[in-house]
Amino acid sequence: MLSKLRTLCLKGIDGREVSAEVYIAPGLPAYTVVGLPDAAVKEAKDRVVAAVRNSGYEFPSKRITVNLAPAEIKKSGTHFDLPIALGVLAASGKLGKKPPARMEDTFFIGELALDGAVRPVAGVLPMLLALKGSGKTAVVPVGNSAEAAVSGVACLAASSLKEAAAWLAGAGELNPCAPAPEHKPSPFQAPDLCEVKGQVFAKRALEIAAAGFHNVIMVGPPGAGKSMLARRFGALLPPMTFDESLETTKLYSVSGQGAAGRLVSERPFREPHHTISDAALIGGGSSPRPGEVSLAHNGVLFLDEFPEFSRPAIEALREPLEVWKVTVSRVKESVAYPARFLMVAAMNPCPCGYLGHPTRECACTPLQVHKYRAKISGPILDRIDLHVQLSAVKYADWEALPKGEPTADIAGRVMKAIEIQRQRFKGETRANAFMAGAELRRHCVLPEGASAVLETAMNKLGFSARSLDKILKVSRTIADLEGQSDIKREHVIEAVQYRMLDKAAELPAGI
Repeated sequence: MLSKLRTLCLKGIDGREVSAEVYIAPGLPAYTVVGLPDAAVKEAKDRVVAAVRNSGYEFPSKRITVNLAPAEIKKSGTHFDLPIALGVLAASGKLGKKPPARMEDTFFIGELALDGAVRPVAGVLPMLLALKGSGKTAVVPVGNSAEAAVSGVACLAASSLKEAAAWLAGAGELNPCAPAPEHKPSPFQAPDLCEVKGQVFAKRALEIAAAGFHNVIMVGPPGAGKSMLARRFGALLPPMTFDESLETTKLYSVSGQGAAGRLVSERPFREPHHTISDAALIGGGSSPRPGEVSLAHNGVLFLDEFPEFSRPAIEALREPLEVWKVTVSRVKESVAYPARFLMVAAMNPCPCGYLGHPTRECACTPLQVHKYRAKISGPILDRIDLHVQLSAVKYADWEALPKGEPTADIAGRVMKAIEIQRQRFKGETRANAFMAGAELRRHCVLPEGASAVLETAMNKLGFSARSLDKILKVSRTIADLEGQSDIKREHVIEAVQYRMLDKAAELPAGI
């Protein structure tokens, strides 16, 4: 007898419909799964056999063939257990002489424990979003019910195989997933920026970065406050919109790091260690999964001790910093993950950290300094909008300096600039950093006298064409922060000051 149930699989972060076909034929007992399954799907047969028997059903001692169609899509994960087990019960006549009518319009997702319990799985939200607006119903594990409710799809929660089988046969009921709670963005939890003494120039750069979603790199000696500033930076960003929360939650769900079935309501702040591999940073694996750059989507990626990251990891950032997505290609599949993050990088001026320090002598040789700086290539620096130099804070200044401006005041100015950008881009959740081509020329018209500034920057300081585009975008953000509809010459001059790492092939000796 043949039975067909419907389920879903993931292609990147997008759900795809899959048909789980089970055919039981006479012959020696055998169990075969076809349809490009991975190891976890092939192992499902042992879980299914035990779950069916421990749920009070007799497992058929016949030849069983399971086909997961379409066959060209790779099937991975343990969420195929429940539809396969129900398919076996339906094909063996345990759910009635005829296939239950509910099989046609219902999608089943869930991993089975050996005792028949339905366990939660990763990726439920992005899978269910593929059904949005279709009018179909989905049966999901109880542990995923809160996450499933967010999808807007009619979902029922099953705690065991026996419970799901009884509902499918029309002999029992399943509880619907609770309605999704109203989206309430959470403020970024971080200490106040006023606790950072001095570093007015760096704080100004971070304000510009937050207002226009510009990437930033900070260069300074140990103890100058680079990490303190970076860990407080997220509080300057606006609350997440519902669409941003949904996008970010999909990535966390696929990676198995879902927030207990809730929408991610606080902007991500990812701080990978410098020993991370390029695959873990960008994403990949035999069964591709999102990396740190995608888990930082709509949030902040903080790379402390930037030159200490491996050269392949640093160079792998080129694509996401330019097109805000990552494409992971394998022999059998290619998937794309969004990676629209704001990168904050921090580095020392040299390996020991004290080159140019007013009181401490640098112990590095010129060759060591050159090798250290050379790890950050020109193409990477070109993709970073703001370059900021931090100086050491003297004790006398530290003791005398009053508390700086609080985060709330800076965030208020940032929010006003962001509202200006949303109106400029017709209500879209966009930022100046994402402008390109004709859009850049339309919104970043140079004022009188500014062309000479850029010409000097390009000819004498060695700026690239991409650097000039970055300067235009930053100038536009500075004007937005001041509530100016037009870019002024002083805005361009200030933006040029944030390209200090572009000024020569080697960093200035005083850095």
